Amino acid sequence: MVDQRLLLSSVCDFATWEPVLRLMLADDSERRAARSARVAGRISQTGWSLAHRGSMSSTARIGVEDVQRALARGRVQEIAFRAEAQPDGRTTLGLVWPCPAVEAAIGYPDLGVLILADGSLPEPWLRRPDPVPGAVPAPSADLELLERTLRERLPDAIGATEQEIAAAEARLGVTLSEELKVLYRVTRVDWGDDFEEADRAGEAVGCELSGLDDLYGVDAAVRHPGWALGATDAVSTAPEAAVQGLAGSPGWIGFGSNGGDEFAVDLTPGPAGHFGQVILVDHEQSLGAELVADSLTDFVLGRVQEKRRDRRGDTFPAVARVGTGCLETIHAAAHPALEVLSIGAWDGTPFSLAPVAGLPRLRTLTALPGTLADPLEVAGLTGLEFLELGAQEWRVLLDAGAVPRTLKAAAIKVRDQDHLPVVAIANEILALWDRPQIVQALLAGDLGPAV
Repeated sequence: MVDQRLLLSSVCDFATWEPVLRLMLADDSERRAARSARVAGRISQTGWSLAHRGSMSSTARIGVEDVQRALARGRVQEIAFRAEAQPDGRTTLGLVWPCPAVEAAIGYPDLGVLILADGSLPEPWLRRPDPVPGAVPAPSADLELLERTLRERLPDAIGATEQEIAAAEARLGVTLSEELKVLYRVTRVDWGDDFEEADRAGEAVGCELSGLDDLYGVDAAVRHPGWALGATDAVSTAPEAAVQGLAGSPGWIGFGSNGGDEFAVDLTPGPAGHFGQVILVDHEQSLGAELVADSLTDFVLGRVQEKRRDRRGDTFPAVARVGTGCLETIHAAAHPALEVLSIGAWDGTPFSLAPVAGLPRLRTLTALPGTLADPLEVAGLTGLEFLELGAQEWRVLLDAGAVPRTLKAAAIKVRDQDHLPVVAIANEILALWDRPQIVQALLAGDLGPAV
């Protein structure tokens, strides 16, 4: 196997990075105050994420492009970097190669999320719909009116046969609603044969309509936004909810779109919903769906919901935030329904985790560096699947052999610390799960004293 570090020999030359580092240190107030300055960012073959405001000089742009060309030669999509410059100009630059076990960071200063189990998803994206044995169609569902309206709008359409509808049900593993069957008995919609007919069918129904063979169940995994965001989210279904708080369901049968979002017939409605209601799955959201119409009949006739209902579940008691401006004690966060505990900025006495030890649903803990009184209390959280701590807190857990083995993903939070040792700690965590290691190169150079 070719060592990518050899292919990237030019990108491992400190001189290649000087224009980029000088750009990011243009407002060098830290070094002028006799303190070291830290910068971090990412450069890919097609873009970059650099903490710099204002226009980029031609010299800096050439420097970025030099790095991009080196990445292309080495067949590497992206490289992360972190640098610390001393007041006298001595600079340490760390380069981090992409690793299949690391999910790229959303905020550039952080290493990213360590994926400890291939294909793993946070619990909300694994949740299945609750049974709805008593769900019935809405009173507005009118099969005769629906068919008559569609045939008036599509007098020459060719519908699907009963065998074709049965084949679609077998493929999807569900029994379609009677309204959806009526729709496809009128028009089977074949985009491959007649685009004009498909367009007319879409206009008649009120959306860009999918063909019978293209019906699909909304897959929760497709909506997963990554562990960095997903681990701290939660969903719930209130007793008055029309739509279950899910990322997806085999009973959400996608039948069309508005050009970006998906319309689905809901066969697994919420407690206050109706079997066969029409919902909207927003492409900008990763959880939940909105009720659009109580029935497909309503949808086709334009009788849609004006008021959209709250679909979020990431509120207390499922999610609790402790720290300045939030809850001020862990006791206040402790609740049997607690799933996510986030400890933010706090100037007071560090927190004990004892009040939440053993909670049955607690799966995520994030804590800023220095906010835990005793990191070893993490061992009392027996159901953790995601853990984000500072480097020193991880060091305590690693040295004590106390890293929870229930974890599916983990992250190291950096705040006012040297970024470079984080990779070594991350590799220790990855090694516990026999995961691929992160490769780091350390370079030294001199940028000269601050101006």
